[in-house]
Formats: sequence, structure tokens, C-alpha cells
Amino acid sequence: MNVSEAILSRYSVRKYRDKPVEEDKIHKLLEAARLAPSANNRQEWRFVVVQDRKKRQALMRAAKNQEFVGEAPVVIACCAVTDNHIMTCGQKCYPIDVAIAMEHICLQAVEEGLGTCWIGAFYEESVKEELQIPDEVRVVELLTLGYPADQPSVKNRLRFDEIVMYENWK
Repeated sequence: MNVSEAILSRYSVRKYRDKPVEEDKIHKLLEAARLAPSANNRQEWRFVVVQDRKKRQALMRAAKNQEFVGEAPVVIACCAVTDNHIMTCGQKCYPIDVAIAMEHICLQAVEEGLGTCWIGAFYEESVKEELQIPDEVRVVELLTLGYPADQPSVKNRLRFDEIVMYENWK
């Protein structure tokens, strides 16, 4: 599979098979994240891999009771150890850098026959409490991971000419 195929195949999985994800596959995904670029090579990302059923159920509750979060065989808390560095452009680098690493995980997951879903609807303090994450660490997103039990729906995307401009904003 090439990158273009992975991009076309990737979708937000919201139903997972009751099948554990092999440790070697999890390792490949996290290695893909480790190799992601980051601002000033800060590498602020940290990942808490959760496979324990009780902990996944607690994360489901922290994620506004989205049932598929608890059903996924793996949930990754995607975190940042950060000093809140702001890039010249005015953006904090940690959310962007964590997002880049997460998408590396997602694309590698497609190649491994796995599915993922980004979860932004969660209560950070609840996740921190459940996973014993220190106060100074930010939980940027949760990521569910497993073998899909659903099928992708049609992706409704804006047309190319609605999102791309050349030379000036038009």
C-alpha cells in the first residue's frame, strides 16, 4: 500500500471487532509517531496505550459516554510534555506536533489493517485522573484503535477549488 492509498482508505472507525491488536503492530504505529516531525525537533508528544477493559470503560465515560471508545481494543491518550512554546507564527507547537504524530499513527494503522478515530470530545481532567497523568502534561486527543467492524461511509469533502487558492486569497 502506498501513502495515497492509505489516505483514501483511512476513515473514522466507530465500531471495532472484539479482537486484540498485536503488540508488534502497536509498536509499528508508535514508531511511526516517534519519527514524525516537530517544531524545533521538540518532540513533546507522549502516548499512553490503554488496553485494560476497565480503564477503557473509564475513558469511555470521560469521552462523554461514546460507547465505541470503550469497545475499541486500544485507546491511546495522546499527550504533550510542553512548556507551551509559541512559534513565530503565533501558534503553540504542541497541539500541532501531537496532531502530526497522531496522523502518522493513523496512516500506519491503515497499512496494518487497523482503524482509528480521533476523539476530541473528552474531559481532560477525568482522563488525567484515570491514567495518572501529571497536572503539567496536556492530553491533546484520544485515539481509538482496533480492527474495524464497520464500513466507511461516503466522505463529504469540499471541492478542490473551494479550498485551494494560488498566489492570493480569492
